[in-house]
Amino acid sequence: MEENAIRFGIIGCAQIARKVSRAIDLSPNSTLYAIGSRSIDKAKKFAIDNDFPDTVKIYGSYGEVLNDPNVDAVYMPLPTSLHVQWGVLAAEKKKHLLIEKPTALSVADLDLILEACRSNGVQFMDGTMWLHHPRTTKMKEMLKNTQLFGPLQMIHSTSTFSETEEFFKDNIRVKPDLDSLGALGDVGWYCIGAILWATDYKLPKTVTALPALSRNQEGVILACGSSFDWGEDAQVATFYCSFLSNVSMDLDLYGSNGSIHVKDYIIPYQENSLAFDLTRRTHFAELQTGWTAKPEKVQVAAELPQEALMIQEFATLVERVKKYAKTPDDKWQEISRKTQLVLDAVSKSIELGFKPVGL
Repeated sequence: MEENAIRFGIIGCAQIARKVSRAIDLSPNSTLYAIGSRSIDKAKKFAIDNDFPDTVKIYGSYGEVLNDPNVDAVYMPLPTSLHVQWGVLAAEKKKHLLIEKPTALSVADLDLILEACRSNGVQFMDGTMWLHHPRTTKMKEMLKNTQLFGPLQMIHSTSTFSETEEFFKDNIRVKPDLDSLGALGDVGWYCIGAILWATDYKLPKTVTALPALSRNQEGVILACGSSFDWGEDAQVATFYCSFLSNVSMDLDLYGSNGSIHVKDYIIPYQENSLAFDLTRRTHFAELQTGWTAKPEKVQVAAELPQEALMIQEFATLVERVKKYAKTPDDKWQEISRKTQLVLDAVSKSIELGFKPVGL
């Protein structure tokens, strides 16, 4: 850890906060300074369960973390329904904001958070970890190589897992008052984000939800999918997300000369070495008895897990603002906003009975 490491406060003791607190510890330019929960007992238990050092401040409210003058940045893994309230307040307290996805219940809500961040000169980023790994950079390099890959034509993404009866009874992600977007917000965020990443965040012309929709008794989405169309660009995409299917984290990219397939793009099989399959200029063998080439496995290593790389990049941006008075990097605001905008369109298409929604 650097001497002038960015000091993080965490507000909320969600399970994902365990992973991110470890990432803060692993990142060389950050340190965990404070943790806050709705009660001091819950915060203390979280600290003990995760072996936090005695130097970490323990608070019995979110507001105490935000009021601590030594906290530079906050990580916010709260239920989505609380993001506007605490995200805006964090920005007003001049705390740089790393917020869990989905960033908000709607793009209108997200705009309130983003405006607060802009007005107060603080860095914003959402917690999409896979974007920060060198594998993602390597895949983008190959996508950009038109001789290798050709024009991008089709994208397909999935993010699914099958949960227990306890999850469907008690988890905040199936509660309409806490995370009313359900699977669409939780795992669909990754699918939509991956599709937009592949297209350099060019918004589709049309979004059409697929009829394969499941909800719980309270109306929260448990599984859904959608198709995207870019019109004259001749690109299409599909995704499927679910709390009801076996684990899948597929991203398939198809070009005229090649294709890329990755089966663990959100959470890798192993955190120290990631891979994807590249198939290029492949044809059928004589008599169509096989292929002329097998997929090539491209291995990409990194010194840190992707979540620690996210923390490191965020802390670097915070340091630029804090130490050198630089303007926050608004690239991350744009990425989150476009993802939220498309997510809203999928939700609207579902409400309209799976009719197309223009963007």
